[in-house]
Amino acid sequence: MREQSPQADTPLALVIGATGSIGGAVAAALLAHGWRVRAMNRNPAAARRDAAGLEACDWVRGDAMVEADLVAAAQGAQIIVHAGNPAGYSGWAKLLPPMMENVIAAAKASGARILLPGNVYNYGPDAWPMFTETSPQNPKTRKGAIRVALEQRLIRAARDEGVRTLVVRAGDFFGPISASSWLTEGWVRKDKPLTAVALPGPAGIAHDWAYLPDLAESMAQLADREAELEAFALYNHRGHVVTGEEMFQALQRVAGRKLKRQSVPWFAMAVASPFVEMLREMMEMRYLWDHEVVMDNSKLVAELGAEPHTPLDIALRRTLEGQGCLKPSVRMAA
Repeated sequence: MREQSPQADTPLALVIGATGSIGGAVAAALLAHGWRVRAMNRNPAAARRDAAGLEACDWVRGDAMVEADLVAAAQGAQIIVHAGNPAGYSGWAKLLPPMMENVIAAAKASGARILLPGNVYNYGPDAWPMFTETSPQNPKTRKGAIRVALEQRLIRAARDEGVRTLVVRAGDFFGPISASSWLTEGWVRKDKPLTAVALPGPAGIAHDWAYLPDLAESMAQLADREAELEAFALYNHRGHVVTGEEMFQALQRVAGRKLKRQSVPWFAMAVASPFVEMLREMMEMRYLWDHEVVMDNSKLVAELGAEPHTPLDIALRRTLEGQGCLKPSVRMAA
């Protein structure tokens, strides 16, 4: 981690989406590494009050859909963390491309590197089972096509406009603070006592999960050495690769009791999906649960020496306590 230094010499990161799950985790990790963090929000007073653990951020007013707001907020920044996503997948096609253009404009004005959290949406069946940074990107979903287009725009910006970018892709996110996660939207129910687990695919299929604090730590370590990275730098974070059965058994261990095993009610979700956008978007991702999904992190390990990793049971315990599924207990040692 960086040693503390006078504020004028301390690097500055602008975080867009600090009130969200990945944005908040990256902001916290950067603060722990000694960065100054400026967090932009349309209502900074409310964000400062509600974003637990981010009191040390400098909260400023701004809208990521307004270029001038982003350019002003990015002044003096070395990193712009672009973690702004419309909630529940709503409006991705309409909002994300112009938001990206605003982020690029802010990076050009400030000279900052863009840090974009990525995911497995970019990949289709022709990339099974091991996803590398250079695997083909032929997604089956609308969300995947949008993510690919955003990354391709950043590649052009790095090549033609001098805008440096860092993309870190990972599997399904989960963590103590997460508004939307397959773990607590599909497998278990947030804010409900943990009594049952719904498996979305075959129990023997391996799936890649990214514990948000670990993913954020990977990003913070890369941010510390961003000046040494390629103009368009891309890394995979592996996280936890476990089968459905292994995840079920881990949830039972953490709960300390037998849990009811269920299957995700895909048919009922399909019936309701025309009326509920979140369900419709979750239905699109079903194919990722029917096939093995593993991120190849060899490039990240070569860069950092090791990938940050919290043992699965500890990560699940912290997540389920934070999501209101388990009562807080004595903290498990990492």
